[in-house]
Amino acid sequence: MDSEQKGSGYGGFESGTRIANRRSMSGCGVVLRFLSLAMSLAAAVVLGVNKETKMVSVTLVPTLPPINIPATAKWNYLSAFTYLVVANSIACGYAAISLALTLANRDGTKKWITTLIAIFDLIMVALLFSAIGAAGAIGLMGYHGNSHVRWEKVCNVFDKFCSQTAASLGLSAAAAVAFFLLVVLATYNLHKRH
Repeated sequence: MDSEQKGSGYGGFESGTRIANRRSMSGCGVVLRFLSLAMSLAAAVVLGVNKETKMVSVTLVPTLPPINIPATAKWNYLSAFTYLVVANSIACGYAAISLALTLANRDGTKKWITTLIAIFDLIMVALLFSAIGAAGAIGLMGYHGNSHVRWEKVCNVFDKFCSQTAASLGLSAAAAVAFFLLVVLATYNLHKRH
C-alpha cells in the first residue's frame, strides 16, 4: 500500500517537493505583483505631484536690464511626462487586478487566467519601457540641453523638479523589471509543464 501511494504521487517525497516548488513560485509571483503595484503607484504619485516655481531672469532687449519673472515646471507641460504618469497608472491598476486574480486562482485550475495574465504582463513591460524611454529622453534634454538647436538646459534652475522626475523614472524602471520577471517566471512555468 505504501508503494501505491509513492507511485501515485500522493504523499510521496517527489510529490511534496513539486507542490512546495509550485507554492514558492506562486508566492514569488505574488510578491513581484505587489512590488510592481507599489512601485508603479509610487512612480505615478511622485511625478504627478511634481511642480516647482522659480524666478528666472529674462533679457528682452540687450540694452535693457533683465527682468525676473516666475517660471513653473509641471509634469503635465510635457507630453512624455504625461505619458509616464498615465502608463504607471495603467500598470498600477492592472497590477491590482492581476494580484486579485492571481490570489483567486492560487490553485491554478483556471489556466486561461494564467495565460491571459502572462500576456498582459508582457504588455505592461512594453508600455512601461516605452514610457521610460520617452520621459528619459526629455529628461536628458532638460539635464544637458541641446546646443545644436539652442535648447538650454533647465535642470540647473529646476533642480527639485528634475530630481523628482529622475526618482519617478527609477521607480518606473523597477516596476517594469518586476513585470519582466513575472513574464520570465510565467515562461519558466510553461516550459516546466511541457
